[in-house]
Amino acid sequence: MPQLLLELFSEEIPARMQAQAAKDLERLAREKLAAEGLLPEALTAFAGPRRLTLVAEGLAAAQAERHEERKGPRVGSPDQAIEGFLRSTGLTRDQLIERDGLYFAHIHKAGRPTPEIVAEMVEAIVRNFPWPKSMVSGVSKLRWVRPLQRILCVFDGEVVPFEIDGHVAGNLTEGHRFMGTGQAFHVRNFDDYADGLAKNFVVIDPQERRERIMDAARTLCFARNFELVEDEGLLDEVSGLAEWPTPVMGDMDPAFLDLPPEVIRTSMRVHQRFFAVRDPATGFLVPHFITVANIEATDGGATIATGNARVLAARLADARFFWTEDQKVRLEDRLAKLKGVTFHAKLGTMYERVERIVALAGELAPYVRDDEGTKTKAMLAARLCKADLGTGMVDEFPELQGIMGSYYADKEGQEPEIVDAIRWHYKPQGPSDDVPVQAVAATVALADKLDTLIGFFAIDEKPTGSRDPFALRRAALGVIRILLSTRTRLPLKSFASDDLIAFFADRLKVLIREQGQRHDLVDAVFALGDDDIVRIVSKVNALEAFLATEDGKNLLAGYKRAVNILKAEEKKGPLLTGEPNDSAAGEEGALTNAVGHMEVEVGKALAKEDYAAAMTALAELRAPVDAFFDKVLVNSDIASERENRLKLLMKVRDAMGRVADFGQITG
Repeated sequence: MPQLLLELFSEEIPARMQAQAAKDLERLAREKLAAEGLLPEALTAFAGPRRLTLVAEGLAAAQAERHEERKGPRVGSPDQAIEGFLRSTGLTRDQLIERDGLYFAHIHKAGRPTPEIVAEMVEAIVRNFPWPKSMVSGVSKLRWVRPLQRILCVFDGEVVPFEIDGHVAGNLTEGHRFMGTGQAFHVRNFDDYADGLAKNFVVIDPQERRERIMDAARTLCFARNFELVEDEGLLDEVSGLAEWPTPVMGDMDPAFLDLPPEVIRTSMRVHQRFFAVRDPATGFLVPHFITVANIEATDGGATIATGNARVLAARLADARFFWTEDQKVRLEDRLAKLKGVTFHAKLGTMYERVERIVALAGELAPYVRDDEGTKTKAMLAARLCKADLGTGMVDEFPELQGIMGSYYADKEGQEPEIVDAIRWHYKPQGPSDDVPVQAVAATVALADKLDTLIGFFAIDEKPTGSRDPFALRRAALGVIRILLSTRTRLPLKSFASDDLIAFFADRLKVLIREQGQRHDLVDAVFALGDDDIVRIVSKVNALEAFLATEDGKNLLAGYKRAVNILKAEEKKGPLLTGEPNDSAAGEEGALTNAVGHMEVEVGKALAKEDYAAAMTALAELRAPVDAFFDKVLVNSDIASERENRLKLLMKVRDAMGRVADFGQITG
């Protein structure tokens, strides 16, 4: 079946926009083709520095004919209503069909040629493409991320004829800006296109560009017994900057290695987009870097490396100046500067935030580790943790917040636990980031994140939908991960509002779901009013293991059957409360005895927080519950029997409810 090839060729597309642009192009094309009844066998989009490419395999040459029946007004309706219906269908009155007192229109639509549909599709996509930022260039009013230069659009080997603001679709493209032939060339299909670009030094697949960079960079390092310091974010960026990526190793002045390695790496990454290189034996940086050129230089990249080394030296000289000057002022003496830094208009200055974090650290420390030393150190670390925001280095490299503070604190002679707490208090900053587990560091990290959450919830700046400008979801997940990693038994209700507690429950469900566990169990445990994350997760894990057994599955079914019976009876009127008769015989008596024994055993297990034992005690109910429902008629004609059996079901419900709200569990 025919193939569609589309290329939108422009000036340089920012690397940070390319991946999403490819996704948007594929999504928009798929939606618009599907709306016309055209379903490609495969649809792939590529993005690069100067082009967006789409290839659709297996498209039909034309739409299929379509038949539609549309219901109209009732027979005998006013002429005005009937005429409106006729106008909407394009039919005349004698073409309408009467059925069941209504008019129906049978509409036949001949299928349009696919090129005609593609032309409309491309124009709609180009005019409404969701670039984060775009511009208008020249006399054209067409908006594009950078000036659009050419449109290639070929279907089944032939050009799809259309024009968008002076850009006439054709079958021409061109290769690398410097290394290609400099001449545009014709293509008839994707194979022609990919082969032609490869011969003209263009790699269109972003994944192939990434692999090319990594393979060559690792080879350069290996040849000199070095190791590449890998950086996924940087790799994403540089693979979007070069159509023919060519890694080159350069040298830097070894004297700069006395700077903190984070400073060197950040300067390389932010200013120059270089990869750092280290000694695999020691893990220390070596005086070399990897830059990714967009050409294969005739001198093997020597000139490129020399020029880049000169620029890097200037940048690192600036960093050394900041490093030296920052150490002339103690962190404690920088705190006053934070009085002039606004954290949030409704939450005060950064200095006021520091005071809150210090107070919180003092309250939290006994839960993390109950000794006075931890509390004292945590409060001092909390006081200093934001002081580096006033340093020249952090002003130049904001991503080094906390890291630079820890270096300066170490230079001042602060204790190692305080130094580590300053460095780690921002962590974890993502789902895969490391978690601070040392007591002082964990305390300050908790205080930092809880202050953020408590403050923004207090001023009603909660996340909504995909909007989370203050990264509160990340902060809540960070609190949960720290509590779990350090086994800190924190009563959240002592620090958080009800809506913030609910927010933590939601974040915990996300974490558990991402770990492949049953997130519905979180609601079942949270419903009991527990606010200890460690205890909640322990219960969830035990409950999940129990429900995976036959006893657990059957007991859950029995519980829901009991609850449904009770709900039905409650609609008829209030149920009698009280203990069931312990002298009942048969299956009824057996269940009464089993529930009583289970309550005792569950109580013991919960007191010891032995949730596996609690589930074992619950499992003992499975057989008597099954037998009860199999042999006993709950709605007996004898009132006393009925009342006693309903009381027994209430006792089953309430006894199981000490472990979890089983009504919240799906399945």
